[in-house]
Amino acid sequence: MKSLFENEAYSEIKERLNELTKESVGKWGKMDVAQMLHHCQQPLNVSLGKGNLKKQFFPLAFLFKKMLYNDKPWKHNLPTAKGFKITDNKEFETEKYELEKLIDKFHVKKNETQWEPHPVFGKFTPQQWGKMQYKHLDHHLKQFGV
Repeated sequence: MKSLFENEAYSEIKERLNELTKESVGKWGKMDVAQMLHHCQQPLNVSLGKGNLKKQFFPLAFLFKKMLYNDKPWKHNLPTAKGFKITDNKEFETEKYELEKLIDKFHVKKNETQWEPHPVFGKFTPQQWGKMQYKHLDHHLKQFGV
């Protein structure tokens, strides 16, 4: 699995992000493109210690944790964490700009060795954080055909 810490994967994600337009339509799911851009900000915020995801006990977390960063693509229409569901209207350009800034902030932390634990899944290595963020972005960019 590629990592958002790798320069090539980082550039690829940024290029694909720039292929989106406010008219882009999802191949699955309920979010429009602006909502998806806002949704994609949430896991990046969590990794940067700024997320709104509350610490919680999830009894089966150990079963799902590896799925977050392994090489298997995510299935369409997987359940979304309550704090990551976006249903209100969002503005495309604003959300795209904010997501680009967060991707940049995450990428420059590629040499960090200490990361806060995830509020649900606990400790991740830097490599796991990088793969998980790439995988999530890749999943949603594919959702919108880029």
